[in-house]
Amino acid sequence: MLNINLWKLLTHTSTSVVLLTTVNLALPVVSLAQQQRSSTSNISTDYLLGGGDRIRVNVFEVPEYTGEYQVPPGGAINLPLIGSVSVLGLTTEQASDEIARRYARFLKRPLISVNLLSPRPINIFVAGEVTRPGAYTLSLQGTGGDNPGLQYPTVLAALSTAEGVTLAADVTKVQLRRKTGRSGEQVISLNLKEITQTGRIPLDITLRDGDTIVVPTATELNVAEARNLFAANYAASQTAPRTVAITGQVYRPGSYLVTPGSATLQAGAVNPETTGSGLPTVMRAIQLAGGITSEADVRNIKIRRPTRINTQQTITLNLWELLQTGDLDQDVVLQDGDTIIVPMATEINAAEATALANTTLSPATIKVGVVGEVKKPGLTELQPNSTLNQALLAAGGFNDARASSGAVDLIRLNPNGTVTKRIVKIDFSKEINDETNPILRNNDVVVVNRSGIAKTGDTVGTVAGPLGLIFNVLRFFGL
Repeated sequence: MLNINLWKLLTHTSTSVVLLTTVNLALPVVSLAQQQRSSTSNISTDYLLGGGDRIRVNVFEVPEYTGEYQVPPGGAINLPLIGSVSVLGLTTEQASDEIARRYARFLKRPLISVNLLSPRPINIFVAGEVTRPGAYTLSLQGTGGDNPGLQYPTVLAALSTAEGVTLAADVTKVQLRRKTGRSGEQVISLNLKEITQTGRIPLDITLRDGDTIVVPTATELNVAEARNLFAANYAASQTAPRTVAITGQVYRPGSYLVTPGSATLQAGAVNPETTGSGLPTVMRAIQLAGGITSEADVRNIKIRRPTRINTQQTITLNLWELLQTGDLDQDVVLQDGDTIIVPMATEINAAEATALANTTLSPATIKVGVVGEVKKPGLTELQPNSTLNQALLAAGGFNDARASSGAVDLIRLNPNGTVTKRIVKIDFSKEINDETNPILRNNDVVVVNRSGIAKTGDTVGTVAGPLGLIFNVLRFFGL
């Protein structure tokens, strides 16, 4: 093995310099697995020449052979005396060695240097969980060669150019794949979460032409970290509109467009003063959908989130915990394409139903029709989760002389478009229960029928109607 003191070679005679440019140093071969395990400090940061670079080739003591060249797409430049020389995929030092080797056939101890005068824009590819995967061209700042002011774009800048990572991303295992030489590849794993938490960004994690950044999909979502990811500067835009679907126990299931700071409100959306600002979260989407029904299970709300690998992430949320303890992690920020599922509760707790009615999850009011033999028939506005007894009292109570007060008809339009009708026995002493005092839904209709005596009297009145009219007219004229 040949041991060379590079510092002595660089600081001694020109003969040593020639030796440095012509000796082929043997480097150990590093396997791909070893490259993947290597730290970020070991990543190759050499600039590899390619089409579009402008370089200067200095041939010392032979100025007529010195010149500036624009490297063509194929990578071969045409030099005096030796003709075409390919510098594609070489560093400036390697290009110097190759040119010196070619001139050695004609010159005694040629001294060659290659300087980068103007770097080409670099082409990279961003794949995986980003908003807009694809190929991008990024510009460098400063100049190369002996000027240390050359500034390369960073991984974070590339992710921002791709409009940020999605909320389905695993930012702890971002991969940077880099070509080394003409055929090698180096793979480095980056933990963007650690970078943002510590503020320490490795200076050598800058991009080179041909780099590929891969943002993997998270196998599971930590709701506690989802909000932090949303706020990161490499995340997708916070102001971009999000189209989400919401199904289940909400008053208006469907598709909604949600944006921070403004919202596309449908008719009857609850609490518009609160839906007009804030983050695009599950709570806001539920508000846009008219709020939860009285049968919603807010402890097991699910989000189905599509990923870039054609799978779905499933996130389970407990909004009751949010309402009780203020755990904002449960109010997950939404991503375009999310589907929110509000399931039906298997059991309804009266105290919880009342508490939910006073939150922004529920609509401000519901409208119930109370018709028939009540003192104030018509459309009645009630608080969410109001009961049948409350609706009857809001309509003024039974018309005592005519109402059949033992039972009423409850007519309900179901979410699937069907209509159900059932008879409910009335007992004003009962608490909330499905048999005698059920919780009402928006657009329910309560029909209070006539008593048997009232029906008989109405029949007689119909027959005697013309005679009664005649008697009233005669009485009016005093006859």
